[in-house]
Amino acid sequence: MLRLSLGAKFTLGTIVAIALAFMYIPLFLVVINSFSAARLSSWPIAEFSTIWWEKAFVSEPIRAALLNSVIVGLGATVIALILGTLVAFALQRYTFFGKQTVNLLVVLPIALPGIVTGVALNNTYNQVLEPIGIEVGYFGMIIAHGTFCIVMVFNNVLARLRRINPSIEEASRDLGATPLQTFRLVTFPQFRSAFVAGAILAFALSFDEVVVTIFTAPPGVDTLPLWIMNQMARPNEASLVNVVATVVILASFIPVWVSQRLARGADERE
Repeated sequence: MLRLSLGAKFTLGTIVAIALAFMYIPLFLVVINSFSAARLSSWPIAEFSTIWWEKAFVSEPIRAALLNSVIVGLGATVIALILGTLVAFALQRYTFFGKQTVNLLVVLPIALPGIVTGVALNNTYNQVLEPIGIEVGYFGMIIAHGTFCIVMVFNNVLARLRRINPSIEEASRDLGATPLQTFRLVTFPQFRSAFVAGAILAFALSFDEVVVTIFTAPPGVDTLPLWIMNQMARPNEASLVNVVATVVILASFIPVWVSQRLARGADERE
């Protein structure tokens, strides 16, 4: 086991503390400013109030943006669960020509810059599909988010499938269970936590996506991140933006925390 000297531990700890402070202090300021009575963000806070939370709660544009974010996130998650799980099973259980290429193509969307994905899909929708009479509209935004959300499910399920002992499934079939019964009673319970964790991460990734949304959202349709970006040019809306940004922070933090707990619980059971 590698042992660090006291000086090395102190140096490493200081670097980690600075990095964490650099990442999370700005988020903390956003959350604190959402409870400021002032119209403009400031520090220190002169007076605390929940007035902006009350206004955000009754704001129709914010409600509509939140609903759009939830609908798109759920739709993208469903696509990711179906396709990500099927591809994971195909790559883990079968050998075929081009297997590594398929693996690369599935993972590639998460590595591509969002603006590249957005431009590519925008061109496809406007220059290929619309001229032949196919209007993707709202569903096109869901498909766009699903392209990169698939990776979340795929990686989680594939990693868990690689750790499943195939002899358990063989024993189930030997005892007379049908393939569907084996999957429902034996296989699925073994990768269920990875399946759920992948779904949660996919939803969180879709919920706070903005770049791809800019290029694929129908006219007049905003998600919460898109609403935030549009309001940044209006200084008088800064306090409302802080409230919505706080909601997005919580919506991103909670799914990640839950997915980590699920993965840890599965590891402990093994």
